[in-house]
Amino acid sequence: MSVRQITRRGSGVAHPSVERVAADVTDVGRLTELVEGADALINCAIPAYDRWVTDVPPFAAALLSTVERTGARYVMLGNLYGYGHVDGPITEDLPMAPVSAKGEARARMWLDALAAHEAGRASVTEVRAAAFLGAGAVSTFTLGIASQVLAGEVATYPGALDVPQCWSYDVDVARTLVAAARHERSWGRAWHAPAVNLPVRELTERFAQLTGAPTPRLERLDRAALTARAVEAPVLGEFVEMLYATENPHVLDSTETERVLGVSPTELDEVLSATARGAGFERQPGQPA
Repeated sequence: MSVRQITRRGSGVAHPSVERVAADVTDVGRLTELVEGADALINCAIPAYDRWVTDVPPFAAALLSTVERTGARYVMLGNLYGYGHVDGPITEDLPMAPVSAKGEARARMWLDALAAHEAGRASVTEVRAAAFLGAGAVSTFTLGIASQVLAGEVATYPGALDVPQCWSYDVDVARTLVAAARHERSWGRAWHAPAVNLPVRELTERFAQLTGAPTPRLERLDRAALTARAVEAPVLGEFVEMLYATENPHVLDSTETERVLGVSPTELDEVLSATARGAGFERQPGQPA
């Protein structure tokens, strides 16, 4: 199997089976040329977090137009924003009911693709993931907690510290994307990447124990704190509208993915060890694994 990885600057995985190409995803002509003949287009990209409202619509339209032109099956990597506030476990059969601008952007991206599928113009599916963990992950945990805990510094989280939240290992997400691309039952519906559900304080304490870091000092960033810090770091202001999710239980159900696609969650300590390596942690000789 060969893979063509398309990124803005041509960066990506160095592997003999991976061809890296630089391209602007919104250039439908160029993207069509690059996707022509492919079995599937797996999209893992998204515009900058603070530009979703303006940049997601043309970005999404270009991708959808490309699969309609080429006939490549379309596997989207999404998240949970489109569901809005959910009381109880989040399952794939729930409707899109966004309560934020970023949720609206995500929901519209999926609903437009689903409409193309139902009209027979494309074959589409979406893999929805929780907050990322892993060596290459970018999330509230890797940005505000992992490195800070390893350094013995104060760690911060934009949300409640003791309510269940969901976390997806980036390797498990990749495995789910590949499984969805290959399975005949994937199309016209969404799947949830395997996740672990536990409060951020518990996750942080386990991370510290596993790495031998000092007892973590974890502080909550509430609406007022995020608004104040956004003066110097505007991207932090983007988290304010998402507090409905991180201040309330957010529990992901991946039963269908495990049952149908055969992808199960990686053991938590392995996930946290990979996350620690991504944050620069190196286990010392003789230190327990």
